[in-house]
Amino acid sequence: MVTIHCRGVTFSDIQAIIFDKDGTLEDSQEFCRTLGQKRSRLIDAKIPGIGEPLLMAFGIDGNSMSPTGLMAVGSRRENEIAAAAYIAETGRGWLESLAIAKETFDEADRVLQKSAPSALFIGSLEVVKYLSEAGIKIGILSADSTASVQDFVKYYQLSDYIQLEMGVDSNLGKPDPQLFLQACEKLGVASANTLMVGDAPTDIEMAKQAGAAGAIGICWGQPEVNYLVEADVAIANLEDIQVFST
Repeated sequence: MVTIHCRGVTFSDIQAIIFDKDGTLEDSQEFCRTLGQKRSRLIDAKIPGIGEPLLMAFGIDGNSMSPTGLMAVGSRRENEIAAAAYIAETGRGWLESLAIAKETFDEADRVLQKSAPSALFIGSLEVVKYLSEAGIKIGILSADSTASVQDFVKYYQLSDYIQLEMGVDSNLGKPDPQLFLQACEKLGVASANTLMVGDAPTDIEMAKQAGAAGAIGICWGQPEVNYLVEADVAIANLEDIQVFST
């Protein structure tokens, strides 16, 4: 076990750190925003007038995307359900609305097929290596699919440092604490000896409800943001996570 110091806050007896992926390790905001816009346009083409309200529901405003919006923190299934709800408001049945949402999401995926994950945030690879070499188990728990997490780890050759590659593949999603507890179980550690690092309030709430050793919020470049106030500590760079003893 190790002691972690982070901007004046100490976390003792740490065995593992679980990272969120999008917005924490992977700088994927631009891709997610483009994907949300494509989904909205495709649905609007089928059901005129629904595109703009959908963008608002996704948390997209022009060239910006809210870090707390649905595209940023929700799973694909949660985004599909939200889109289906807007479709259902036009008088269509729920099953038909779900089918339209899924069909357009699949079409958006085909149009915007990613050849590779988005870029790593600068310095994140070095921090993951540093923490792993200090004897800490490292996991990724993302609202993205497990397959996408695995692609991310493979593309950036992180398998030597990452012991858990976990996404959301069922109706269970963040901030349900069961996700964090399942991740800890797969890592073979107790939640009380595990830290969560994420960029969204759902990461923080999930960790706290699961009895984690602590929740570190990250907003690259500006740690003092109001949506991370519930974190035990907020940082602007992963390099603020320092191992002090073993």
